[in-house]
Amino acid sequence: MSEITLTIDGKLCVAKEGESVLNVARRNGIFIPALCYLNNCSPTLACRLCLADVDGKRAYTCNAKIKEGMVVVTKSEEIEKERRAIMEVYDINHPLECGVCDQSGECELQNYTLEMGVDSQSHCIADTQRPSKDWGFIHYDASLCIVCERCITVCKDMIGDSALKTVPRGGAELDKEWKEKTQKDAYAMWNKMQKSIVGLASGGDTLECSDCGECTAVCPVGALVGSDFQYSSNAWELKKIPASNPHSSDCSLMYYDVKHTNTSISKPKIYRVSSEYNYAPLHGGARYGYDFQNEVDGKDEEAFDKAVAFLKNEADTIAFSSYITNEEALILQKLKEKYGYKLINPDAYRYQTFLKNFTKTSGKSLYSGDLDKVRASNFVVSLGGMLRSDSPNAGYAMNNALSMNKGAGIYFHPIGDKVVSGYSKNILSALHVVGAEEAIVYLLLDLFADKEKLPASIKEYLADFHTITKKTITDGEEGQTKEIEVDTNALLEMIGLEEDFCEKVEKLLDKKDTFSLIVGEDVYTHKQSANIAKLLGLLERTTPFDVLLVPSKTNTLGVALICDLSKTRGHKTLGYNEKGDFTLCALGKGDLDMPALNQQEGTFSSMNKRVVPTNVAVPFDGYCLNDIANALDLEREWTVDYTAHLPKKAGFKAVAFDSLPNEFDNAGNENRGYLLEIFELTCSDEIESMSDIKVYKEPLVYRANPINQFSPFTNKAHQLNEAGALYASQEFVASLGLKHKDMVNITNHQGDKLVVAVMVDSSIEGMIPYLPTFDRKIDVSPFFKDGYRFAEVTIKGVSHE
Repeated sequence: MSEITLTIDGKLCVAKEGESVLNVARRNGIFIPALCYLNNCSPTLACRLCLADVDGKRAYTCNAKIKEGMVVVTKSEEIEKERRAIMEVYDINHPLECGVCDQSGECELQNYTLEMGVDSQSHCIADTQRPSKDWGFIHYDASLCIVCERCITVCKDMIGDSALKTVPRGGAELDKEWKEKTQKDAYAMWNKMQKSIVGLASGGDTLECSDCGECTAVCPVGALVGSDFQYSSNAWELKKIPASNPHSSDCSLMYYDVKHTNTSISKPKIYRVSSEYNYAPLHGGARYGYDFQNEVDGKDEEAFDKAVAFLKNEADTIAFSSYITNEEALILQKLKEKYGYKLINPDAYRYQTFLKNFTKTSGKSLYSGDLDKVRASNFVVSLGGMLRSDSPNAGYAMNNALSMNKGAGIYFHPIGDKVVSGYSKNILSALHVVGAEEAIVYLLLDLFADKEKLPASIKEYLADFHTITKKTITDGEEGQTKEIEVDTNALLEMIGLEEDFCEKVEKLLDKKDTFSLIVGEDVYTHKQSANIAKLLGLLERTTPFDVLLVPSKTNTLGVALICDLSKTRGHKTLGYNEKGDFTLCALGKGDLDMPALNQQEGTFSSMNKRVVPTNVAVPFDGYCLNDIANALDLEREWTVDYTAHLPKKAGFKAVAFDSLPNEFDNAGNENRGYLLEIFELTCSDEIESMSDIKVYKEPLVYRANPINQFSPFTNKAHQLNEAGALYASQEFVASLGLKHKDMVNITNHQGDKLVVAVMVDSSIEGMIPYLPTFDRKIDVSPFFKDGYRFAEVTIKGVSHE
């Protein structure tokens, strides 16, 4: 995009074509008030506070696009008078309950009322009864609502749920005399506020959404708050501790809001999680799954000594999960180097192997994509993941791209998702046969690759899938017949797609020039994962796509870059948040208690290839991994002493933990930690021919978690705690003659058996249900022994046996 210069309040500003005046002003430190606008979302012009004089004419800066040489004046006597009138109208009948309001102290209505010196009221009207609503995780107090529409906008443009809308309020009609006595913009806003209130898009009483809570984050007043947080604390009493999302690999910036437990207990307690909503959304797992800390009374010296003795005298293997920091991963690697332990992490091992194969053909040490690039794209493809549950923030980015960039996209998965299908009319939901991911990547190469860059063997191979036949058609206008050539692609039938799929894609590609491909865990566990990885590397090199390989757990990428991992265990295993002969566990059910991630400081490697810091929210009074390492002669005082020693050969930098920033600036730039260095590598074009797609016998079951559940850590949090189940579409449940919460018996060919309730997931389509991993009381691992996320099973209602 070309650069444009303009002047705002006498300051020369440089901006990019397509930007709004408001965003340019913010980036240049020029304050323009706005109660309705959100970055990366559509302007609604609901509040009108951002008005300014643009080239001598009145305009709203949230909606006004910049032009070369534009002159903007944001302050004048007339503008200030209009803004004050708007704030007076907002304050009409707004309840005077600031002393107990949950937003008091961080309320934008308070702030702007004071900023604009509103110390008297010139307007009045009879109030309307506006009852409060309880919407599950969210409490809505309509009497506090100023109808700024932020909640509606973020739900539609960012999250993709579109669960809220304005509905008739039934307020008193404004007397005509007010039109003469009130400033123009203030009157227009007042008239709208009298007519509207926020309601449910479903028209019912139940909020049908993914429970991300982003609407509560963006609400400028106290109208929308977390039900659990309501009336629990004054905002100004809470200490905000900057951290990174510990539950998934977006590792988004968040704050643990902490203070003492109560007047008699001084121990710190997490009251809620807050975020920088203008720059990075949070999913519900991060927002509500915050209190998963491990509570211990003190150091268990006996258990600690046993752990050290076990490592010295018996263990030859350390098995661990990817819910650890980079520093802990480095400690484990150094223990391996010093004592020869095998390091076992199946999740990170699969990702590590996949990434190595990807880099062989991409020619770079890491993939090029990230969430910012997805948001900036106008054509987005998702492959190999149940997007909204596996990686909600990747789903938000895809929806945001489609919503804000007039974008289009394709969602490839065997399980249909009604919400993803609703992101845009320009998204193709491509439900494919299980195991077809390799063929899909070949199809993407066929559709998008620069054929001049493809190896000759791949070009010939792709050409073999095409059959040119002649077809006679009738001209609709003249009734004459003519013969045309039809190109049939055999890949479509193999994948399970309709014959006109490529034609539909061609239509969606009109005026599209920025491409992103989101890749998920299904392909890392696929039997052809090595070849799929090489094909994706080739795709990144020969097509316009930026590929994002989503790490499947919080620090899968960090572990894959730091640790030399093995595939199989030895004879004696120390488990760290995994089962072992001796287990270190942050869930409080092992041989030696360990701190959870909200009790540690350190860093994660996010899917954005950024090393980001996280901090201690609540203390842990026991031992940590570094204590064990020191007992084994590694000798670092603090775990974060390892931060500056993370391996440079993997792209890390020699930066001390306390020197890492963790913030966004006014321009929306992410100043958090640092970006991993990406190295140029020698390319290889050694790619295998496609293997036959295995034909799976139904019924099948898929390994996935429901929305907002990621692991036993999210399930430990009091707001998210629930029992796991078999989750299925209404269609599937009905096909078994069952209903919601009936019990089912699941068996496989090896005789493994599981009895659970079946729960209807109204957001999915098709005949493939899924089993979760978040509930430790349900062991689903026997059904997925080979690691692949799909498995053949038999499912029957318990009462039917």
